[in-house]
Amino acid sequence: MNAAELERYLDAASAAIGLPIAPEHRAAVLGYLALASGFADTVNAVPLDATDEPAMAFVPVSPQEGSA
Repeated sequence: MNAAELERYLDAASAAIGLPIAPEHRAAVLGYLALASGFADTVNAVPLDATDEPAMAFVPVSPQEGSA
């Protein structure tokens, strides 16, 4: 989503659920929405086909020593 789309989404979503966004919080909320939109773009970029199945459980792994 571009900046204008994020602003329209914020206005529509906050109105739909009756959640006023204070002017001093608007920039931070838009920043979070931009971050979340980027995450969604990353997930949606993974090609899937009809035979792919979701994992039964998420099992995190520890980061490798010395990797960044």
